[in-house]
Parts: sequence; structure tokens; C-alpha cells
Amino acid sequence: MIHKHSFRPSFGVLVGASLVCLSAARASAQGAAEPSAAEPSPADAAAAEPSAPEAAATEPVAAGPAAPPGAADKPKPPPYSLPFQLRPVVAASVVRADAATAFYSAPGVSASGTTSVSTLLFSYKVTDALAPLVRLGIVSNSPPAGDSGLGFMNPVVGATYSLKLAPALRLGLFLGVTVPVGSGGGNAPSPEMGPTRTAGIYARSAMDNAMFAVNDLTIFPGVGLAYIAHGFTAQVEATVLQLLRVRGDEAQPDASKTNFTAGLHLGYFIVPMLSIGAELRHQRWISTPVAVQRDASRATRDTTTVAFGPRGHFKLGETMWLRPAIAFAMGLDDPMMASEHKILQVDIPFAF
Repeated sequence: MIHKHSFRPSFGVLVGASLVCLSAARASAQGAAEPSAAEPSPADAAAAEPSAPEAAATEPVAAGPAAPPGAADKPKPPPYSLPFQLRPVVAASVVRADAATAFYSAPGVSASGTTSVSTLLFSYKVTDALAPLVRLGIVSNSPPAGDSGLGFMNPVVGATYSLKLAPALRLGLFLGVTVPVGSGGGNAPSPEMGPTRTAGIYARSAMDNAMFAVNDLTIFPGVGLAYIAHGFTAQVEATVLQLLRVRGDEAQPDASKTNFTAGLHLGYFIVPMLSIGAELRHQRWISTPVAVQRDASRATRDTTTVAFGPRGHFKLGETMWLRPAIAFAMGLDDPMMASEHKILQVDIPFAF
């Protein structure tokens, strides 16, 4: 026989146990359905990861390296007024065709003479500072009296090294050497080539003497300094030429000679496509060659000329420029002033 008092405690224990089991089961189910604190939920993971545009902006692109910082804001170099006959102070890849035609007279002769000197220069920039070059030339002369002449000049091999001393200041160092294979050299030169070379020297304002010294190996270092800012260029240049005779000892008495040339160029950009320039040029024989000794006036020791003219600047591509120029030059002292030398120069550099 079962009493009521004995049943009630058993029912309470059963109910309590059931509640404990239900709570444990519920906690177990929640534990299986919810992630642990060490493993975020997919929603939290998605919120923590960047979106596709953000990922593209923060991760490197496999297609290539990123542009250097500030490349888009890099300032363009100031425009440079390229000299007519002085050497550039910048290293450049360029093909440059230059033709100078001189008109002159001779004492006691009514007819006039004409001399043409054409040069072709190839320069290639191997670094931002260094550009080797090769220069070739040809000269022709139709004198007021006597035979005409035509011949090749000595080729020049050299290099330009450019240094940026300040934002507006450039230093150009040059070293050149001639190959003495020009026309009219040796011990039996053609008689018309002597006057032709002399006329060619004056057609080039006596600034390219090394190319006309066909019997000499010439080594000529030079230096140029240019201020380039605000569309204005001011450049000075000096060169020492050491000439050493390597052939024609019977026809040429001088075993060695020393020559010096210098110049000043001023240029200004009127508009981006057009600049104007002027040059003052001077050459002097430091030594005294036989030809200078025989000149009673001593006028051949020094030569001073002036030139001026416009130059165009036309951009043909991303790195290609055409800079044609025309200049007029004349002598400021004898013998060029006495012979009324008038020179017209056409210069066509193509930079790439």
C-alpha cells in the first residue's frame, strides 16, 4: 500500500532531474549551433575581410610594379636653348645635320668665293649623364680665283658627360679625338685642298680646326657650363686642342700645335615652339705654328665671330623632337672681316 507522503518527494526529484536534463540539453544544442570565441562566425569574417575594390587598392597587382611615389608630380625640365655651334651641355640621343655656307671676297678680285661645310653627328645616350658621339664632315670651296676643291674632313669620336650641379645649372664635360684620314693629307697633297681646308675653317668660325687638320691626331677636352631657367639659357664653353702630326712630315713643318676655342651662347624662348639665340665665338693659337709666323699681320692667331638666329622646337612623339635653326654669322676681326665673310648656317637636330 502506497502512501501519499512517500510519492510526493519522488515526483519532485523527478521533476527537478528533468529540468536539469532539459537545461543541459539546451546548452548542448546551443553549443553545437554557435561558434566558439576563437572561431568567428561567417558574418563576422565577411565583415573583417576587405571588399573587392578595397582588396585591389591594398594588395599589390601581379601585372607589374607600382609607379614610384610622386612620379606623376615630377616637374618637367626647363626648356634648353640649343647652341648653334657650341656643344650641348646635356647628354642626348640625336642625329644632327649641320650645313654652313660662307660667302667671301679676295683682295684685287671682283668675283666672290663660296665655301660649304656639311657635318653629320650621331649621338646616343647610354645613361642620363653619358652620350658617346661620332661626327663626320665634308668641305667644298669655289674660290674667287683658282681651282675648286672638295674633300672629307677628319671624323671625330668623343663623348659628353653631363652633371646637374643645381636645378638651373648644368655642367657638360667633353672629350674628343680625331681620326686623321681627311682628304689632302700626306706628303703629296692635292694643291687645291690646302685653300679648301683654310676656307672651311673660316666657314665654321674657326671652331672646328681639329676636323680640318688632316695630318694631325687631335685630342681636345672641353667644358661647358649653362644656366637654364625661366625660358632663358646662358652658356659658356672652353676647349683646348692638342694637335700631333702623324703623317705629312715633309708637307707640314709643325710636329705639334696647341689651339684654344671659347664661346658664349644666350638664348630665350619667345613661345614654347620658338627660341632666339646669339653666340660670340673666339679661337686662338696658344702655340705659334709656321703659318702664324709667316703672317706679318698676325691676324691669323685670333679669330672672333658672332652669330644669331631663331630655332624651332617641335615635339613629334613622346620622346622625339625636331629643333631646326637658321643662323647668320660674320667675322669681327681680320682676316674674316677683311675678306667680308658672311656665313649662313642651317642646323637640323632630331632628338629621340
